[in-house]
Amino acid sequence: MTNGKKAVVLSSGGIDSTTAMAIAKSEGYQIYSLSFRYGQRHAFELESAKRVAEALGALKHLVIDIDLRKIGGSALTDRIDVPKARTEEKMKEEIPITYVPARNTIFLSYGLAWAEVLGASDIFIGVNAIDYSGYPDCRPKYIRAFESMANLALKATVEGKMKISIRTPLIRMTKGEIIRKGVELGVDYHLTHSCYDPSPDGKACGECDSCLLRKKGFREAGIPDPTIY
Repeated sequence: MTNGKKAVVLSSGGIDSTTAMAIAKSEGYQIYSLSFRYGQRHAFELESAKRVAEALGALKHLVIDIDLRKIGGSALTDRIDVPKARTEEKMKEEIPITYVPARNTIFLSYGLAWAEVLGASDIFIGVNAIDYSGYPDCRPKYIRAFESMANLALKATVEGKMKISIRTPLIRMTKGEIIRKGVELGVDYHLTHSCYDPSPDGKACGECDSCLLRKKGFREAGIPDPTIY
């Protein structure tokens, strides 16, 4: 049963965005899933995002093309090796080369535009400030700043017709807590994809930061990891 309210949910097809979408659904929102073909190393995450949107009953799954390869500067969009087998301590020491310049700002801006057209006051994003790889655009103060900007930027907000809320339900949760919450809400994590550098047939490498954090999360949750490594 929906509450009649619409939400744009940014979806990468991974654990965090999928759980954020499940939370939005559990709160009764009509889901509009938004993904990006931005020049990332592979398309497996988009296939996962499509499956997730279907499984969670999104009214629409929109995929927007942005070629961030032209900018580069990231192991996900440039000819730079993805770091492997890093310790958790090492992950926290520096912002890794898998950081994509301004990615969440770009994605949220598209989400903001779609939200205004849809009349959706809420934009869900699965950022996390605890078990994360040091990305600056996953921090609470970044989200607060973007939300403030968003409410200054739209015709609908300036005219007082809506107020944008950037919803970050996972921001204070560990990866294990996120997975347990998703399982509680009926999420099938077999549908999701996390690996930065999968094999040509889609098998996760098991050694990139994202794979290591995924493995850690399932261990902490006490739930079997359905990933094929």
